[in-house]
Amino acid sequence: MWIFTETGFVSAVRKSDAPSKVTARARDKQSLQVLSELAETEIIHTPYADYGYRVIVTDAVFKGWLETTVDMLDYDNFKNRIWKTRGNVFHDALGNVWTEMLAVADSDEREGEEYEEQ
Repeated sequence: MWIFTETGFVSAVRKSDAPSKVTARARDKQSLQVLSELAETEIIHTPYADYGYRVIVTDAVFKGWLETTVDMLDYDNFKNRIWKTRGNVFHDALGNVWTEMLAVADSDEREGEEYEEQ
């Protein structure tokens, strides 16, 4: 699964050689920093793999990281938060993902009554 948080981008998978663990991978170390600290483990550098960094953790640690991430959610605009926490380069890359995901929007996504925030 792909997970975008205010601290970065993580790809999480379950590898066949470690089926009881979650392998969290990232293209930059900062994206794995919080998870690494929660797991009390080092970030592994894998320069020849698809993702250059990874952390291998138990399900409990990974779930705890996700819970911590939800607990930290105190903003109403993710793209603006990313700009503050990760800067322009990360913000612009995230904006590209957001734009590309428009291709999968339902054809009637923008039809209907106006939604008002509550």
